[in-house]
Amino acid sequence: MNPIALLPWQSVAALLAAIVALAGLPILPDGMAPASTALVFLLVLTGALVPLLRLPTATESFVLFAAAHGPVYLLLSGITGHEGQAGLAFFALVAASWLIAWRLVTVLSLARPTSRPMGTLLRLVVPTLFGVWLLLLWEAIVRGAGIPFILLPPPSLIGVRIANSLPILAADVQQTIFKSVFAGYFMGCAAGFSVAILADRFVFLRRGLMPIGNMVSALPIIGVAPIMVMWFGFDWPSKAAVVVIMTFFPMLVNTVAGLTAAGSMERDLMRTYAAGYWQTLWKLRLPAAAPFIFNALKINSTLALIGAIVAEFFGTPVVGMGFRISTEVGRMNVDMVWAEIAVAALAGSIFYGVLALIERAVTFWHPSVRGG
Repeated sequence: MNPIALLPWQSVAALLAAIVALAGLPILPDGMAPASTALVFLLVLTGALVPLLRLPTATESFVLFAAAHGPVYLLLSGITGHEGQAGLAFFALVAASWLIAWRLVTVLSLARPTSRPMGTLLRLVVPTLFGVWLLLLWEAIVRGAGIPFILLPPPSLIGVRIANSLPILAADVQQTIFKSVFAGYFMGCAAGFSVAILADRFVFLRRGLMPIGNMVSALPIIGVAPIMVMWFGFDWPSKAAVVVIMTFFPMLVNTVAGLTAAGSMERDLMRTYAAGYWQTLWKLRLPAAAPFIFNALKINSTLALIGAIVAEFFGTPVVGMGFRISTEVGRMNVDMVWAEIAVAALAGSIFYGVLALIERAVTFWHPSVRGG
């Protein structure tokens, strides 16, 4: 049988990319060291042909990891200081390395973990590799194509800015997240949940509040934020007020919908036990509504961060993530802007992830969790 037919399509595409790179040599006009060029091609060919050996999953994954990341490291090391001088061979080899990494992720996704910790590790490794390769491709395209750093800085430059600006970033995080976001998030979610309980208890409130909630949730934040600054001042309370507005109605709507999730048979059973409204609410309807409530909490975790940052554009002390972004854009310090964006994205992801873990612990009985 033709050996090529035994290869996955990622390996075939990587071989074709290597052939294109070989035809498009040199990698850089100034040239890379011959040993580095040879090592890049050797690693790419090894990664493309390793599926023919039918190695154990762990061994194949290790070889694919080295074959994917070794060439791109050598290529990025060579292009640094020679931005915009990359030839066809550079981009073809980057594409070949990316295809081998794709094959690596595929192998890891199909692996059968032998233990629960190993399964957890695999679930973390796959998205981590995906994210790392987004950054590597970003770096290669910016440096290889010579895109001006003032338009789009590479991730390495953003990382250097983060490392050199830790005190400033820490102060901005404290002002925006630990003051504005957390205060507004907890007040907005608590108020939305409380009003949802009242709306469930009194029908006229539900009929009157839900249309208003839909209308208020459509209000533009750039229109609300200046009004909150006028009412509550320039410090964090005005930003927390914006967050309250943004998080209140998602919690209200989701909780009201969740309280209707319990089935009629379960409600009839509670009636046969002579359970009152509050007993039924506490022992049946709130547990059934838990997935809806956590869905609102996770949605609000991102809305709160966005609301606080945007609100800081309209007046704030000389600290805060939104303040820093608006001022550094005016100074054309785009790397600092991207550093703030990266920190905000990391904080939002951690916040969301913590809520997701709490949800799995609290709603372990729900089919969506048992099946995941």
